[in-house]
Amino acid sequence: MASYNSLLALLADSRHLPMLSRLQRGIEKEGLRCGNDGLIAQTPHPKGMGSALTHPAITTDYSEALLEFITPVFTSAHEASAYLETAHRFAYQQMEGELIWPASMPCILKGEMSIPIAEYGSSNIGRLKHAYRHGLWHRYGRVMQAISGIHYNFSLPDELLQLLAEQEGQKADKDFVSRRYLGMIRNFRRYGWLLMYLFGASPAVCSTFLDGRKHSLQKLHKHTLYAPYATSLRMSDLGYQNNAQSGLVICHNSLESYIDTLSKALTIPVAEYEAIGMQEENGQYKQLNTNLLQIENEYYSNIRPKRVGESGEKPLESLARAGIQYIEVRSTDVNPFLPLGIDVPQMHFMDIFLTWCALQDSGEIDDAEYERIQRNFSKVVYEGRRPGLMLESASGETTLADWASELLDSMQPVAALLDEANHHSFHIDTLGQQRLKIADASHTPSAKVLRILEDEKIEFAELTLRQAQAHRKFLSEPLSADVRAEWKATAEESLKAQAELEANDVQPFDEFLHDYMTR
Repeated sequence: MASYNSLLALLADSRHLPMLSRLQRGIEKEGLRCGNDGLIAQTPHPKGMGSALTHPAITTDYSEALLEFITPVFTSAHEASAYLETAHRFAYQQMEGELIWPASMPCILKGEMSIPIAEYGSSNIGRLKHAYRHGLWHRYGRVMQAISGIHYNFSLPDELLQLLAEQEGQKADKDFVSRRYLGMIRNFRRYGWLLMYLFGASPAVCSTFLDGRKHSLQKLHKHTLYAPYATSLRMSDLGYQNNAQSGLVICHNSLESYIDTLSKALTIPVAEYEAIGMQEENGQYKQLNTNLLQIENEYYSNIRPKRVGESGEKPLESLARAGIQYIEVRSTDVNPFLPLGIDVPQMHFMDIFLTWCALQDSGEIDDAEYERIQRNFSKVVYEGRRPGLMLESASGETTLADWASELLDSMQPVAALLDEANHHSFHIDTLGQQRLKIADASHTPSAKVLRILEDEKIEFAELTLRQAQAHRKFLSEPLSADVRAEWKATAEESLKAQAELEANDVQPFDEFLHDYMTR
């Protein structure tokens, strides 16, 4: 495999440099609908937004109140951001007085049953999605599922992958491309703690989130709990974690090992889940099966290999058929100080980081390194801003600040090449912004959240509600007539598409579910 420096030199060649202007990214951003009182919305998904089942850009995640905005794939971070903003503006025009909660940790909850499970209509696929969410409720509770995040989908252009293959005397077939992406994933897992430090924005939670649960957080105010040096409680064991999955190790050393280890998790019976049962007396499904995972998506991971599947194809089936097409980064917090939860400079840094992960050497991860990766990540999400925090590198212990500075230094040439390819200085600029955070932790979003909570003596819910109201004001600027008409037409088309699905479904759901789960 070519060295990092030789690949940098290769990409600096004027024949190849333009490839770096065609990196591809897409955004999935979640946000709870809530009232002006900060309570989770109990209203159905606004009809004016279209069908949550079939709309390409506005859907729901776990809860009926949990909006999810999905952008197409763009070769420009600015264009991705502009599309995301338009989606938010259109959504606000369909909402009557409600807000989009601008934080990863939920708004004020009134217990489990205050979180309505998403509804997708009477089609078999709609009922499947709803039943899967019932399974998540019975297995993990509804509260955990009310957490929001941002998924950053990223891929290298085909011509760049072709160039990398030629350097190794190989063909850019599915096996080579998959190996490259798995190398990127392994490096992401090794160094993903850096993103938690730089962009983690959930150091505090509303006490209603942990009502009745054991935890180690401290009380900041009457209704606010926190960890003094935390960066992302969303990514801690308080967030997307569960006991049954705690011993699950999914291998990213090869596509075969990934598919094999995840496939096995889909077939492992769990006594706790068997005790839940499959159906209520009224016939409502409690879960799709009683195995460790109902479907692939139930596996909680901060990064996933992905491929856009063919109609009716399961994620692992599409990966096995055609290999990895892109990666999905799932560890990004919603930043409460940004109207969209993420901004263009952060996207530019993600592009630097992921490109760097792809170009760096990336050996297989053995059991010892896996454990070390887990420990580092856990340390940073809980106490990443602690002065002098030590992490474990391959060569021994080092401070987070020193290691982070070394990594940013290594990324500098990538940032410079990306700027040269795009004829601007945005990547170098964002690298400089991240260096400030390393030098002084007070510049991080997590520190900013705690500073305001402490200085102004306000609750987490008060601060976030204030930000939500400010963002609504910003995002309430009307769309142009043409853009509004286009989005309205898409919404109406999605409602028609759902109606057609429902009208054409003749197979009984029990039979459909059996066929789906045993395929």
